[in-house]
Amino acid sequence: MRYAQLRAFHFVATYGGFSRAAEALFLTQPAISDQVRKLEDAYDILLFDRVKRQVQLTQKGTELLEITNRMFDAEAQALDYLNEYRALEAGTLRLVVDSAYHVTPILKAFQARYPAIIISLRVGNSEEVTKALQDYSADIGVLGELSAVSKFEVLPLGESPLIAFAAKAGVFGKKVRMSYAELAEAPLVMREQGSKTRQKLEAAAGRALVPSIVAEGREAVREIVAAGNGIGFVSTAEFGQDARLRPISLPSPALLMQESLICIKARRERRLIKAFMQMAATYSASR
Repeated sequence: MRYAQLRAFHFVATYGGFSRAAEALFLTQPAISDQVRKLEDAYDILLFDRVKRQVQLTQKGTELLEITNRMFDAEAQALDYLNEYRALEAGTLRLVVDSAYHVTPILKAFQARYPAIIISLRVGNSEEVTKALQDYSADIGVLGELSAVSKFEVLPLGESPLIAFAAKAGVFGKKVRMSYAELAEAPLVMREQGSKTRQKLEAAAGRALVPSIVAEGREAVREIVAAGNGIGFVSTAEFGQDARLRPISLPSPALLMQESLICIKARRERRLIKAFMQMAATYSASR
């Protein structure tokens, strides 16, 4: 088994295709395909299902990817160690967040200190955040609540109560407080099932809340509600200033939404991850 074959497999699995892997490695697609084929032939194993130009990992491929994730991350950590005394002058830090609000000031400070570092940020629900960290497609995550704490380094960023909100010009524009019974009868604009906000609301209401519209992401919920299409939910910290919307209080006790910065414990010494977590800790302590 050769390093190049494992690297070819790892990049195809990580990037989701042979052509993307070839671009990332600055090689031709036939060269990447040949390396993967040689690996499969040498060990009589099928790592990818190739159907209609789509490639999907087999069970054996998925298991090998877990190993190569650790292998190539260890290689990167070794390079980090060797470059320990050099400035952070290159690289990409990948964040996946349930809301960008909580990391905006940290991102600003980080970019000011390390202007050469590219920051890649995408939005997902809690399940998507933890999955992206576990499969190494992201370096740092931000989410509301975490169940499998043992796998992650966790830095609390703060907490704020959950509220409902509606368009000022809409049917619910004059409401200042609503019960869960009233909400259950109202047209609701909610996040997908993986959303911790939705899980908290349903637990407090003691029933499933059936939305009239399911939207992916907080910004989508905000815009749909602002257009007069029902009631949405958000933490007070994320509500911000929007002249189109009116906040609506929920019943006591308040449902507190905590936001935390997380990374895989085994990766916390990676230079970019460590630098960002340290900056976030300084910011959190100063609040």
